[in-house]
Amino acid sequence: MSLNLPQRPRRNRKSAALRGFARETHLGPEHFVLPLFLHEGAENQAIDSMPGCFRLSQDGVLREVEAALTEGVTGFDLFPAIAEAQKTSDGREAYNPAGLVPRVIRSIKREFPEALVITDVALDPYNSDGHDGLVKDGKILNDETVEILIMQALCHAEAGADVISPSDMMDGRIGAIRGGLDDQGFTEVSLLSYCVKYASSFYNPFRDALSSSPKFGDKKTYQMDPANVREALRELALDEDEGADIVMVKPAMPFLDVLRVVRDSTALPVAAYQVSGEYAMLKAAALNGWLDERRTVLESLLGIRRAGADMIFTYFARPAARWLKDG
Repeated sequence: MSLNLPQRPRRNRKSAALRGFARETHLGPEHFVLPLFLHEGAENQAIDSMPGCFRLSQDGVLREVEAALTEGVTGFDLFPAIAEAQKTSDGREAYNPAGLVPRVIRSIKREFPEALVITDVALDPYNSDGHDGLVKDGKILNDETVEILIMQALCHAEAGADVISPSDMMDGRIGAIRGGLDDQGFTEVSLLSYCVKYASSFYNPFRDALSSSPKFGDKKTYQMDPANVREALRELALDEDEGADIVMVKPAMPFLDVLRVVRDSTALPVAAYQVSGEYAMLKAAALNGWLDERRTVLESLLGIRRAGADMIFTYFARPAARWLKDG
């Protein structure tokens, strides 16, 4: 039997050449940002809950950046694992100009000036309470925390950071940090706001990597309710008005619908973070032989791009770049 069909979509899929012409979404290494975990030790340390990821020594960071640059990955986001003895209730290590992050920024920019260095601004790695903000009587202090975040951002900018990325979710911090940077002459430093950051269960391996879990309670009073979408648009409007240059949705895969809504609602570049829990699930399934790592990782990244991400923060950045190069 031959069906009388005026439209046969399969005709545009019959060869690699035709599929290439019809392909709507492009994925390349230029879309990836590689998150890097730092520590003070002389050796790299494996992270049990994130196979293939390490807490990197300062020399290890430089070698990782060098290798990634040769593979086409140009963006790097820095996250420090701070010794418990340096964690205090006021998080003052966050703005220590001789601290781990400023030292690593300077070394990267000295050796690889072409690398785009992005730094996380939040207090959870430095705070003895494990929260993103200062704590008093069991409550997270918003305005007092923002004052510390300004100092942290200035510390990173003075060290040479290209992009400051506040992930703390305090109200008003984008405008305050923008004002602080501009007042000190850092008008060229970009702000990438963790604009839409959910109180997600997918962050645990990251907290394991940095030993930064909250010592009490959770982060639901400042990170967003996973049930909400309209709230994302409110956060987006506020951060745009306050001077954000790039906005982020985090996590990525469980919130692709939110990513699409944000993409359709702003002219700013939109980032998405394929977080540690997403990485751990895909990696564990691949290591157990349940999924093909290359195919599933590239499919997941393509889905994030298709949903609207201009930048994807992913621990798979380097292997994905190699796989894409290999075709």
